[in-house]
Amino acid sequence: MKNNINHWIKLSIEYASQRSYLDDLFQVYPTIPDGIRELNGELWKGVEKAFKKRDNTTLLKSLLKLNLFPIKDSYVAYLKRDKTAIERNPATVARLSGRLYEMGLNTIYARCSEPKETNRQIGPLFKRWLKEKLLGVDPLKLEDFLKVKGNAVLDASDTEMMVFARKHLNYKHNKGLDFIGRFNGKYVIGEAKFLTDFGGHQNAQFNDAIATIKAKNIKAVKVAILDGVLYIKGKNKMYKDITGKFKNENIMSALVLREFLYQI
Repeated sequence: MKNNINHWIKLSIEYASQRSYLDDLFQVYPTIPDGIRELNGELWKGVEKAFKKRDNTTLLKSLLKLNLFPIKDSYVAYLKRDKTAIERNPATVARLSGRLYEMGLNTIYARCSEPKETNRQIGPLFKRWLKEKLLGVDPLKLEDFLKVKGNAVLDASDTEMMVFARKHLNYKHNKGLDFIGRFNGKYVIGEAKFLTDFGGHQNAQFNDAIATIKAKNIKAVKVAILDGVLYIKGKNKMYKDITGKFKNENIMSALVLREFLYQI
């Protein structure tokens, strides 16, 4: 590997290819097993009853009360947010109900109890990991974070972090942040992503994190805390990018973040 690649990128690639990377990463991102969603028994009884009676309106109303609607359809979210629209739009109700009757009760049940997508589960895990003090500091709420002078990590939502960074660090992006810390008197901001595969959504996640480290005039050290397939050596686009056009950026695995923070 060329020597002019950022030390932290190089370290992350070496970690991923030579050590128990996935075993260790599970400490940061312990993905939840794909257990099915538990359906409320009373609600499901209502669904069965309405289905057997072919009562379109009650069927839709009952299914909309569940966390997951069994059909992906652009009109469902509207009906979920405005229940009165069900009464006023009989053709839409009939169209959706027709699809439900075709599916049958077993398929409806299976769809409604599908597990949450892993990607949606991953977001909060990085922050949960920070709370385990594995960076050597206890994440602090905003008031305490501003008071203390030493090394600290901010415990706040993505949006609260964005507001803080705008106010104090000249951050202009309309994107929430996953990490704000202060180490050796320097602020550090970044996004954390677990890129589980190659392809559309994951590329967008990668680009999000890169946009943050490319932002100009920010009064902080910028990092992209990235894990997953991007460190697999080969012809994939992410690997080419981190060893090519982004080779000088602070891109690193969460597993080497502590080392990085204490040396800045």
